[in-house]
Amino acid sequence: MKIAVGMSGGVDSSVTAVLLKQAGHDVIGVTMKIWSGEAIPVSGRHGCYGPGDAEDIADAVRVARALGIPHHVIDLTQEYRHDVLDYFCDQYLSGRTPNPCVRCNRLIKFGTLIQKARENGIEFDCFATGHYARVGYDANAGRYLLRKAKDLKKDQSYFLSALSQEQLALAMFPLGDYTKDEVRQLAQNFRLEVAEKPESQDFAEGGHLSLLAGKSAPGPITDKQGNVLGRHRGIQYYTIGQRKGLGVASEKRLYVVGIDAETNTVIVGEQADVYGTEFTVSDVNWIAVKGIAEPLTAQVRIRYRHQEADATVIPLSGSRVHVRFETPQMAITPGQAAVFYNGDVVVGGGTIEETGKITRQE
Repeated sequence: MKIAVGMSGGVDSSVTAVLLKQAGHDVIGVTMKIWSGEAIPVSGRHGCYGPGDAEDIADAVRVARALGIPHHVIDLTQEYRHDVLDYFCDQYLSGRTPNPCVRCNRLIKFGTLIQKARENGIEFDCFATGHYARVGYDANAGRYLLRKAKDLKKDQSYFLSALSQEQLALAMFPLGDYTKDEVRQLAQNFRLEVAEKPESQDFAEGGHLSLLAGKSAPGPITDKQGNVLGRHRGIQYYTIGQRKGLGVASEKRLYVVGIDAETNTVIVGEQADVYGTEFTVSDVNWIAVKGIAEPLTAQVRIRYRHQEADATVIPLSGSRVHVRFETPQMAITPGQAAVFYNGDVVVGGGTIEETGKITRQE
């Protein structure tokens, strides 16, 4: 097959390209250019957006040249700004904590990148990336299924949960059956220049909150009763469950339990206040099923590093569901992705909208 590989300049996508070439496929490298030039603080490992973008592109070019495969750089700076960065900023300034990686995969990597590559005359049958996940077709269900990777510590199915059936039909994840250590060893065996290259930081760790500097004014930090305990430096710097950096003196450990964008208030409470059992999810993307008409039992993950927990997923109107955990979970955070699993299969996922019980019959 003719396979386009999304090459980020890192170890994983580079090994992906080698594996596919060794398997006899006609491999083409494509790399997206997303950094528009503004300054982003970088300390140690760089993030996926920022000055490191140029270095990553150069690494991808060198790897493609060493492999003897065609390579193309696709400029997506405007699309990335509109679909990811603006979304990221808007969500934080509305008091939510977004997951830009989920959005980027759906709209950019498996969306505009593929579209623009084809518009530029690059022909291919499948699109492969270095994600740690597995995809396959279930003839009985008549659907493409997304599964966890072999290496559960590196599994990235959570970040791919918004991909459509059409996108999954085109997708290949050759690293799904490898561990990260095995991939590192393969990179060394293949003598890749990037074999020892460290992984990029995630979106927020990479300094992206600097994009919000000065866009939100300081305001009050209050307890649940409305008593002012201190001042915050901007709601974008806080998220549900946060304990460090609050700047509030207290005999008890305090955590962020709420963010009210309308009043520019950060609300704190004790650890018990951070736990909850119910929340509503919008924009649900169903993968293993076409949808649900009755409550579904699943294991639900509410952030990337969260160990999914048993829950009931209840259908609501439109593309919304209500989730009820069997046991309280910490820091259910509006804006984050909630992903529903059946064992290692991704049933579906969406965006956490609000916490608490259903207030009316739907």
